Amino acid sequence: MRSIRKNEDAFTGLEAAIVLIAFVVVAAVFSYVVLGAGFFTTQKSQETVHSGVAMASSAVEILGDVYGTAGTPATGVDTINFTIGLAAGATSVDMSKAVFTFSTSTVLETLTADQDSAGGWTIVAVNHELGTPNKMLEAGEQFEISAQPTNPMIAYTAFNLEIKPPIGASLAIKRTIPANINAVNLLF
Repeated sequence: MRSIRKNEDAFTGLEAAIVLIAFVVVAAVFSYVVLGAGFFTTQKSQETVHSGVAMASSAVEILGDVYGTAGTPATGVDTINFTIGLAAGATSVDMSKAVFTFSTSTVLETLTADQDSAGGWTIVAVNHELGTPNKMLEAGEQFEISAQPTNPMIAYTAFNLEIKPPIGASLAIKRTIPANINAVNLLF
């Protein structure tokens, strides 16, 4: 008769199945973690792109012409008048947080908000106002702005008026005072 020997070195089918299942479970967990990290990274890069586009695109734009007015006698332009609105696709802009910077070849100054005098700027009128009056420039609205540098500008003075909204790129208005100064002057 044959004797059956006990061999503990043998690898049974049940043990093989258990090891295979363990490998599959570990691989599934690992792939889930890797995919989750990939999705997280993709979402973060998408947020970065969207915020970059929002910061790079201009939120406000000039609507119409830019005018300069002079006092009596008309020796220099002391007020810059223009109308702004939202650029296409831009979100609302809180103009109370906007910064206006005026500069010429010899002057650099930040204009004070809500000051209708030298060294300031103010919203003169709101066209197509939506809802209650406020300083939020919303889609469809137009703000008529009056900016008054500290010193009047004489003929041929080139200036730059930069509007920096809290979100989005700044809007630069570059114009030159004409040779012949009248009470109201179209600035080019």
